[in-house]
Amino acid sequence: MDAAENELLTQIGPGTPMGDLLRRHWMPIAGASEFDEKARVKPIKLMGENLVIYKDLSGNFGLVQRECAHRRADLSYGFVEKCGLRCNYHGWAYDETGQCVAMPYEDTVVPKAKYKDKIRITAYPVRVHAGLVWAYMGPDPAPELPDWEPFSFENGFSQVVISEIPCNWLQCQENSIDPIHFEWMHMNWSRRLVDIEADHGPRHLMVEFDSFDHGLIYRRQREDLPKDHAMWTVGRVCLWPNAFFLGDHFEWRIPIDDENTLSVSWFFYRVPREQEPYVQKTIPTWHGPLIDEATGRWISSHVMNQDFIAWVGQGRIADRTQEKLGLGDRGIQMLRRQLLDDLDAIERGEDPMGIIRDPDKAKKISLPISERSALVDGLPVAELKEHLAFGPQLERFTFQYGQPVEVWEEFCRAVGNEGAAYVDPQKVISIGTRKPGQG
Repeated sequence: MDAAENELLTQIGPGTPMGDLLRRHWMPIAGASEFDEKARVKPIKLMGENLVIYKDLSGNFGLVQRECAHRRADLSYGFVEKCGLRCNYHGWAYDETGQCVAMPYEDTVVPKAKYKDKIRITAYPVRVHAGLVWAYMGPDPAPELPDWEPFSFENGFSQVVISEIPCNWLQCQENSIDPIHFEWMHMNWSRRLVDIEADHGPRHLMVEFDSFDHGLIYRRQREDLPKDHAMWTVGRVCLWPNAFFLGDHFEWRIPIDDENTLSVSWFFYRVPREQEPYVQKTIPTWHGPLIDEATGRWISSHVMNQDFIAWVGQGRIADRTQEKLGLGDRGIQMLRRQLLDDLDAIERGEDPMGIIRDPDKAKKISLPISERSALVDGLPVAELKEHLAFGPQLERFTFQYGQPVEVWEEFCRAVGNEGAAYVDPQKVISIGTRKPGQG
């Protein structure tokens, strides 16, 4: 990749080709549970724009520019009304479309002038689905918001985890089509974090990559697993254009600006059959820290935290002109080519990959899931404890560091594991040593 292409795929601000491409997709930007009675307004930066997301007193969400149209005061310090957000400086108020609906002084002294009707600030459509707040920042008409099948799974405990990663979105997303890193970053490194002399785990023998309507799929064959294992027959999904889907959870990488990325993940855990029926009242949202305050080093005890280290280690914006790609990087090449193809499609006036216009096709969209039966039908608690992927999660949340005690306790009540100890969150689990095939 030359410098021009690297810049083309990494620059996402307003008016850039890649920014225009990504804005054509719905993005999850927050957890709905973040906006309770005490915290209804939140500043947020997306796609290079300073914005405010809020939930008004009628329960409607809005996403508007951060500066009030009057004298540019910071609307993240505003307060919500029955309909919209009011600036705390002079009381100008805006609804979720950005339309000014109140100018208290002007409305009092010259009500017939209707000055407010002439004022509108930037605003973007917002929807709430599956415990996530979604935004669309692209041109009209907006596509359908995809309703991925796992959002309809029953008898499960879900949670949303958010972090801000100090690097460009593309190096985060490229991780989604990189199967070989599982062997070294998550298996062998985790083993060495536990035992500096630990043996290396099973090797990869073959990887394959495919394209489908909703992104790319990678499949991997490991020397300790049969050829009919789901790692090879089903694989995992690089969900287009900026997400990763692993059957029981999604990971989105949303650009904050050119050098920072919002990591938003949605996790689902099917409760044991003995705990059914289980209906979750609220999906909790929590923010995962990245740095160990005691050492100043990046946290490496959890799977996604290990990924973060790899992404940030490439620099704020990876210099792809200096890469030396190998045979396992064919998926990376496919991803970059598809992004360039998408840019060409937009130039021709066509939709890029992954856009859904038909409302019927946007409902309960099926994706490749290696553990479909366990997630849909559930397992008895005895089988769940022995399950290679789901068993360890009964002992602690393995994906990302920082799960609050109250979320762990809520999870334990859901799965019938009340009283389970809250494990030291930075204790490393050596991936691949529990049983063959884990991970």
